[in-house]
Amino acid sequence: MTVHFHEEDLPEGVLAPGPIAVDTETMGLVTRRDRLCVVQIADGNGDEHLVRFAPDSRYDAPNLKAVLADPAREKYYHFARFDLAAIQYYLGVMAAPVFCTKIASKLTRTYTDRHGLKNLVNELLNKDISKQQQSSDWGAPTLNDAQKDYAASDVRFLHAMVEIFRERLERENRTAMAEACFDFLPTRALLDIAGWEDKDIFSHEA
Repeated sequence: MTVHFHEEDLPEGVLAPGPIAVDTETMGLVTRRDRLCVVQIADGNGDEHLVRFAPDSRYDAPNLKAVLADPAREKYYHFARFDLAAIQYYLGVMAAPVFCTKIASKLTRTYTDRHGLKNLVNELLNKDISKQQQSSDWGAPTLNDAQKDYAASDVRFLHAMVEIFRERLERENRTAMAEACFDFLPTRALLDIAGWEDKDIFSHEA
């Protein structure tokens, strides 16, 4: 298991074919205000790749964009809604099709209200991950080893968890419902970017 660190783009040909796990680190939670700093990717074979963007980045990352925009590659996320919006806003590509482990968890783990990545990794895979660096400065000139390992851990376990959730969704007869939710996520991300992030447009209320 190796964490590979890259500046401004992903080297060509470093990922195996097939689905990839994706996550992002930003300066905050407001997409239009808080710039994209890091994109993490894993192909499920043991290594993770981190692509860091500088404060003055033009986000001209052709290799990374090609991978993210590839409709033949399914992308695994935990809380895809946020990551899709950040990638679309800064890199200009919609990184779909999608499987979101947070949505899958909410549809299958109805016995709990704890759907964070740390909770899922612990229960499903019997492993522990640290969230200590979650609120650290991702725009710093240098990322330390703790930050890099934290970022890598966000994609390290997604492939294994997706397989478990596929089985649970099938068991509970909720696969079609989950897939419909996943298919809507790109639109949900676009609504967030366009200013409807705090509005439920399906609600009867004004």
